[in-house]
Amino acid sequence: MDLGIRGKTALVCASSKGLGLGCAEALAEAGVNLVMNARGAEALEAAAERLRSTYGVSVTTVAADVSTEEGQKTLIDAAGEIDILVNNAGGPPPGMWKDWDRSDFIAALDANMLAPIALIKALVPGMMDRGWGRVVNITSQSVRAPIGVLGLSNSARTGLTGYVAGTSRQVAGSGVTINNLLPGIHATDRADSLDAGVVKAKGITLEEARKERASGIPAGRYGTRQEFGAACAFLCSQHAGFIVGQNLLLDGGATNLTM
Repeated sequence: MDLGIRGKTALVCASSKGLGLGCAEALAEAGVNLVMNARGAEALEAAAERLRSTYGVSVTTVAADVSTEEGQKTLIDAAGEIDILVNNAGGPPPGMWKDWDRSDFIAALDANMLAPIALIKALVPGMMDRGWGRVVNITSQSVRAPIGVLGLSNSARTGLTGYVAGTSRQVAGSGVTINNLLPGIHATDRADSLDAGVVKAKGITLEEARKERASGIPAGRYGTRQEFGAACAFLCSQHAGFIVGQNLLLDGGATNLTM
């Protein structure tokens, strides 16, 4: 399918690896020029060069911490007039409810709620003026069904979801859509970190931990960054203009919901 976005420009946050990279790859394959961001310059530039050489698109790299005001300003200045924004940031560490204090919640809110809101506020007005735009926020399946040990993520990402629910409906009439992608377990560094926690807690091997977690997924496996990226690219396409304020689960059926 031709996504109809060749020649447009996308800012993809946290895109040197994992789900963010999957989104950048799929958009580049569709002919979209990229502004890629991550904290680590070396991994970021390596990923960008691969996409340049593979797909022939323009790729600008911005090494910055998007959870900070300084990083956001650097990214906004570098992005300029973009058509597509993919918000993404690593999730806060797991733990138990009694372990977190105010500073832990502030850090989670900065990274997973306030940073995407800042980028939306800065970049969506230009999209509205030009009559077309797409915003996709990478959140989590925990927005629909909270995960106990991910209380910081549950809180911050649900806050972003509430913001998007209202904001998306205010900007849709200008040709701009805002939606959320809710990943379950995918084969990324984040999954490796959570699997390592299971290993430590249960005294089992990494292979056993992965098998145990995969057993709770009806699809019987972890997701891939490529299939996640394809879903993101579709939401960014010309075909998705009537999808507004939605929360799309990509979890292999793990979240047991009727609606």
